[in-house]
Amino acid sequence: MPDNLPTVEFPAAIVDLRYSLTTFRQVLNGKGPVRIVAMGSSSTAGRADVVPFPYRLEMYLRQRYKDTHPDIRIDVLNRGKGGEDANEELDRFETDIFQDDPALVIWQVGTNAVFHDDKYDVDVVAQNIRKGLAQLRARGFEVLLIDPQYVTKMLWDDRAELSDKMVRLIRAAADEAKVNLFQRWALMRHWHVQNKVSFEQLLDTSDPDQLHQSDWSTWQVSVALTNAIVKAAAPMA
Repeated sequence: MPDNLPTVEFPAAIVDLRYSLTTFRQVLNGKGPVRIVAMGSSSTAGRADVVPFPYRLEMYLRQRYKDTHPDIRIDVLNRGKGGEDANEELDRFETDIFQDDPALVIWQVGTNAVFHDDKYDVDVVAQNIRKGLAQLRARGFEVLLIDPQYVTKMLWDDRAELSDKMVRLIRAAADEAKVNLFQRWALMRHWHVQNKVSFEQLLDTSDPDQLHQSDWSTWQVSVALTNAIVKAAAPMA
């Protein structure tokens, strides 16, 4: 990995989660194992030689808790499938989420609704996000939504306005369902605008679609996500 990597910030106003992760904390302090299911598309599944966030998150959480919870196993189950969005992912909830009874569901959603705007209607996708959140909450799962990545393809042509709409719709769905939202879009935008990180560093340059994150930016997002989860799962003061 190159030595001249950018220095980025992790503003609490962007990174911190709104709600405590009480179920995650209870399972962590029980007899385990702690299972997290990561539902999503290619940002979750991974592509090429970029290590996706579920595998990094599993490693980082195990490292963070190895001293305080040495006997607890933490597994992050990767349920990503490239090219999908909420419309298709709802059909996988029973087999890919419910049967595992996870302590936390991480749902990365919304990117393909913008990228494949000829296939999806963002308003319909947003309706299905709300429907999915209702199903998850009805079964008592804690949920953490992840919104789209701030990358070139999401800003070209008319996609900038559509991306902004998708991000707002995801936030509204999270607020309505009272679930946590990890603001990947805002965080990466902060890095690009405030920390002057180029798109060449944020993007996987081998990706002809200019859609997927680089290994470096995936790493940084995974660190931020880990920190957010650990902080939200900490005992109440």
